[in-house]
Amino acid sequence: MRFGDPTLLWLVLLAPAAAVLAVILWRRRLRAMGSWAAPRLWARLGVRFDRHRWTLSIVLLALAVFGTALALAQPRWGVVKEKVQRKGLDVVYVLDASLSMAAADAPPSRMEVAKTLIRRLTEKMPNNRVGLVFAAGDGVVMTPLTTDSEAIDLLLETAQPGSLPSPGTRLASGIDQALKLFPEGSREHRAIILVSDGEDHGGGLERTLTKLNDADAMVCAIGVGTAEGAPIPLPGASAGTFKRNEQGRVVVSRLEEANLEELTRGTGGVYLRATSLATDPAPILNRLARLNGRLFSSETVTTRAPRFQWPLALAAGALILWLGIGAIPSRSSETGR
Repeated sequence: MRFGDPTLLWLVLLAPAAAVLAVILWRRRLRAMGSWAAPRLWARLGVRFDRHRWTLSIVLLALAVFGTALALAQPRWGVVKEKVQRKGLDVVYVLDASLSMAAADAPPSRMEVAKTLIRRLTEKMPNNRVGLVFAAGDGVVMTPLTTDSEAIDLLLETAQPGSLPSPGTRLASGIDQALKLFPEGSREHRAIILVSDGEDHGGGLERTLTKLNDADAMVCAIGVGTAEGAPIPLPGASAGTFKRNEQGRVVVSRLEEANLEELTRGTGGVYLRATSLATDPAPILNRLARLNGRLFSSETVTTRAPRFQWPLALAAGALILWLGIGAIPSRSSETGR
């Protein structure tokens, strides 16, 4: 025998405690009765004390407490075979790792907000397989589809604006790499979550949209930043040093939602604007929940059958009998004999 929650087994000690308490209370009651009438006069008054019924009522009370405590500990015995199936979606994150993601119009920075949202989404989708692609001048696959959320978390730690070898932003390249991660087969479970400020220097999004529709892959996009924008800090430079254009003017990077909204509209996804760490990813989660998951694995698991019903039935039966039995019968039943 095993127990689902063995920490509750100590509750069975309440059974003898309940019996002792019942004995104490009964003795107090008997002493109270004896104070106004001698025991030899109880029968004449229509009151009769039955020691056997008294003992049985205490035993039944203890059994009711014992059975309830044992049921709470969830006893298990016997063997039950269950078929366990794992179903979910294939989701690939495409994270914009270009230098503009260092802008602080979504504090503390666009990149930190993006990483936080990806972690939050992964936590809310434990049954899905997830992959990760970094996108800058070229798309780089960081991990193929996996159920290991810790791997995603560790790889996100390495994501820094402008850390990829090829500078710039080509969203199409990152999406192309994401499409390569999807396996052959049913296409009703594919989703790409693009997290970016929307800047794109490579073009080709129209061709990418055609590829997405051919692959039946839905895109949900998170636009990180604001329309007002912010200057771009240079990595490794002193605080207050920002990227400048050829004329020496500070470059202000702004959220460009048009590209992101076009991809989501064209594939049936949703677009979410993120301006802080507190942004709620619920709209994306709700959209993904409407997709049909695919069967990842199926296995037969052998477990011990739950048997809490037996001690619970014992407790219920004992309680019903305890309520119907009294050590002191009612006067009506006694005088009617």
